[in-house]
Amino acid sequence: MKAGAVEAVLAPAVGGSLAALRFAGTDILRTAPVDSSDPLQMASFPLVPYTNRIAHGRFRFAGRDVRMPLNFGDHPHSLHGIGWTSAWSVAAAAQDSAHLTHRYDGDGGWPWAYEAQQHFTLSDHAIEMRLTLRNISDEAMPAGLGFHPYFQADEDTSLQFRADRLWLATADMLPVRQVAADALGDWSAGARVRGNSLIDNAYGGWDGSATVRRGDGTRVVLSAVGASWFHVYRPPLSPDFCLEPVTHMPDAVNRPGGMDSIEPGAEKTLSLRIAFPPSDEALPQRDKIA
Repeated sequence: MKAGAVEAVLAPAVGGSLAALRFAGTDILRTAPVDSSDPLQMASFPLVPYTNRIAHGRFRFAGRDVRMPLNFGDHPHSLHGIGWTSAWSVAAAAQDSAHLTHRYDGDGGWPWAYEAQQHFTLSDHAIEMRLTLRNISDEAMPAGLGFHPYFQADEDTSLQFRADRLWLATADMLPVRQVAADALGDWSAGARVRGNSLIDNAYGGWDGSATVRRGDGTRVVLSAVGASWFHVYRPPLSPDFCLEPVTHMPDAVNRPGGMDSIEPGAEKTLSLRIAFPPSDEALPQRDKIA
């Protein structure tokens, strides 16, 4: 797909993923290897019908005990839902837009049938992604949505966003304690992204906006509707980092009131706009989050 200076490549068969996103010839997200069938190598993938981790793949909902497959190697928890490991179908495609669909019949660990849709729309300076989940089972189901884009970072890339709380995590990345949003470093004034430590934390009370500034002058603005949580993932010394707008915290389904539910026939929607405003001529140097 292409519109103006924005170009996107989709991989519907690989989790309904984005394989590449470029602006003015510059890779904004990491680009997947040609012919890759691994969603973990994609530029971005959708999270549906839940996001992040379910502890040990187990939870209880409306009197039903549910056990999800452990779908991430030897990791002890179930991750990121079902959509990212499923093939999606192309319902419509044009030069600057696409519509993907994914149907799950409730025949796996997740006992509720659903339909998911993704709409991608490009404009001269932005891509808009809309993810919708519809409950097609005959009973209420827990429902969560998210996007998992991998942004590229040079040595001077900075990130700025605002939230009001942060969840610290255990060694296997389950939330264990809520603290102030700046407990591990203050992103609200902008901080350099690359560092030596692992960041894999959920920020609550997110205002729906984030700005990435790269050393080459590229500025990227994220705007999400329907996500009050923002998950930041940065592997140590990695040139890539993830900014994940999500509707709930990790393991929310095992916490009272932590995850929404939708009735039969009802829908839940999340949208994300990644825009490329005119570049800053001079970028201030920021402290980094170690």
